[in-house]
Amino acid sequence: KLQFLYFIGQHLNKMPKKPSVGLGLWKIPPSQCADTVYEAIKAGYRHLDSASDYGNEKETGEGIARALKDGLCKREDLYITSKLWNTYHAKEHVRPALERSLSDLGVTYLDSYLIHFPIAQPFVPFETRYPPAWFFDPDAKEPKMERAPVPLHETWQGMESLVEEGLVKTIGVCNYNSGLLHDLMSYSKIKPSDLQIESHPHLTQERLVRMAKEYGISVTAFSPLGAAAYFEINMAEKSESLFDKAVIKTCAEKYQKSPAQIILRWGVQRGCCVVTKSTKPDRLKENINIFDFSLTDEEMSEISSLNLNRRFNDPGQFCEAAFGTFCPIYD
Repeated sequence: KLQFLYFIGQHLNKMPKKPSVGLGLWKIPPSQCADTVYEAIKAGYRHLDSASDYGNEKETGEGIARALKDGLCKREDLYITSKLWNTYHAKEHVRPALERSLSDLGVTYLDSYLIHFPIAQPFVPFETRYPPAWFFDPDAKEPKMERAPVPLHETWQGMESLVEEGLVKTIGVCNYNSGLLHDLMSYSKIKPSDLQIESHPHLTQERLVRMAKEYGISVTAFSPLGAAAYFEINMAEKSESLFDKAVIKTCAEKYQKSPAQIILRWGVQRGCCVVTKSTKPDRLKENINIFDFSLTDEEMSEISSLNLNRRFNDPGQFCEAAFGTFCPIYD
């Protein structure tokens, strides 16, 4: 017991500090990814949010390697996250999945490794298909997503072993609801350091954010600009844009900032980290330039009041529509 407590103490002392604005790598084409990562690091980004499922980790690694070679930063200056895909939830598959991400990214450790979804799917070997995505067999006559009976506590044990072996500094979860998070806190030996969720002014998730903070878990918001991240994949309507909301436009004019900067500032000012995606150097610089002003309490509240509980990234909708299997994780 004393040895375990000593290990946990040493682990906490070595936990990296996560920058509050990160580059999200979801949907960045492989052909643009290396240059985007390089330009982001050049612009000052030190937090990179990757995942095996994004299909661009090799190119992400190329951008990192070029930035390190050119002296833009050191590896220890970067906070690199990747995620365990659904097909690798069995305990024996967790480490090989991480090692594949490490190899593709060209690094020897991750600052954070997250369970991507609380959804287990049948194992797909690397040599069969990588990344495996959602379909079990995309070449089947009627391809569909399949579920696998792997309990999340088993997956978490595999995640904990990665910390114990020094392959990752912290572990966490994505897309968990409050019930799953309560359960995880009851059985985990190494507690989650990060909860990554969809959150923006149309989906504030205030109770979940508050609960995570009470557990001492950092919250990272993906898709922090809301609908804007989903137009290109036809998962949101133009009318759902936050950029045209009166309070956003008023604040943008007052502070001489873009609507996106106002929304991102709201995200970090409420105590969350945000990961946002762009391939344009000017937009990359703009998105990180949100620390020279603060919103008033009244403005924060007014932006929060835009909440509609509108979730764009919902397996309960897209899994059935795109992959033939009804798979809700939010009630």
